[in-house]
Amino acid sequence: MERFALAERILPSYQFVETHSRILAADAASTLDAVQRVAPADDPWTRRFMALRELPGRLSGALPGNRPPFGMHSFTPLARDGDSELTLGLAGAFWRADFGLREIGGLEDFMALHEPGVARLLLSFHCETVAEGVRLSTQTRVHCPDAATRWRFAPYWYLIRPVSGLIRRRMLRQVERELLRGEAMA
Repeated sequence: MERFALAERILPSYQFVETHSRILAADAASTLDAVQRVAPADDPWTRRFMALRELPGRLSGALPGNRPPFGMHSFTPLARDGDSELTLGLAGAFWRADFGLREIGGLEDFMALHEPGVARLLLSFHCETVAEGVRLSTQTRVHCPDAATRWRFAPYWYLIRPVSGLIRRRMLRQVERELLRGEAMA
């Protein structure tokens, strides 16, 4: 199967993208199952980065103190293609202190959303069998529906992209640890 084929069907047009990969000694089914079990917020560095990102919103009152921190639970599961790919979606005005998140009911809602001022983010995980096991790749795609949204999103993207990439790479390591923990428990 073509790499990120499901993502290509869901969000073929995008202006921003970032991809990371890691080779894991596992099979594709176990790997995608492990992706669904990991919680990036369990990583101390990811927790610190997210707390720093949320600080302006918390200080300004845009993010209520009782709101749970942003995390994987903020994403909507969209689709899974067997043991090859898994996609999650998020929509909002991410550059705002409160993230401007929009409720997404599922795949159809995500694909139909073309509201000015609201960016769509697709987070995909793809497995490819290799000699050593599986190459797990994660790709983040962002589509901005209009020029004004792109102008607002671009500075935010270039500011957070290094940290976002670090979080994705740490998440790939978390998946590897989850797989190793599963082997130890078996």
